[in-house]
Amino acid sequence: MKYIIGIGGVTNGGKTTLTTQLIKTLPNCCVVHQDDFFKKPDQIQFGEDGFRQWDVITALDMEAMTNTVKAWMENPIKFARSHGVPLSSVPDVANPDKQIHILIVEGFLLYNYPPLLDVFDKCYYITVPYEECKRRRSTRQYTVPDPPGLFDGHVWPMYLKHRKEMEDSGLSFEDLDGLKSKDEIYNQVYEDIQNSLLNRL
Repeated sequence: MKYIIGIGGVTNGGKTTLTTQLIKTLPNCCVVHQDDFFKKPDQIQFGEDGFRQWDVITALDMEAMTNTVKAWMENPIKFARSHGVPLSSVPDVANPDKQIHILIVEGFLLYNYPPLLDVFDKCYYITVPYEECKRRRSTRQYTVPDPPGLFDGHVWPMYLKHRKEMEDSGLSFEDLDGLKSKDEIYNQVYEDIQNSLLNRL
């Protein structure tokens, strides 16, 4: 059985932290990080807001990302092996369809690219309020440092725009409160996934 989990949400909301915790405990679990598909800085356009447009879908090579997800869907075992993910075999399960293979797709604009929307079995979305998000963002070290005013002038307005787009798309997703502790969020999601998997078997 193949099962794809989406973990989306606001910048610095805790997506990667949650993903890292889940990878350690879910069986045969691979991950695709949207951040790995950013285009090179010289390919990022400047917008009317005066900033390079990092927080829009065109800053990412979404076609390559979709192809990566499809490669997992076609052969999760081969994908896991090529990415160094250890596979746990269940000897008493004769039917390979009963083996569970999980893919976590993680990123800040996961649910704003229509070709990917129908692959998810479960969608989570982490939110944190403006002040907390700005505080967390200011403490992060990025490869390309944030220029002054980027958060208020580009990052937050784009987040609000994309959040509305996602809500208007009719996608079914579960909101997660990013102010809760890492363990609380993890326990909530882990339990939810377990129940969902049991319903599938």
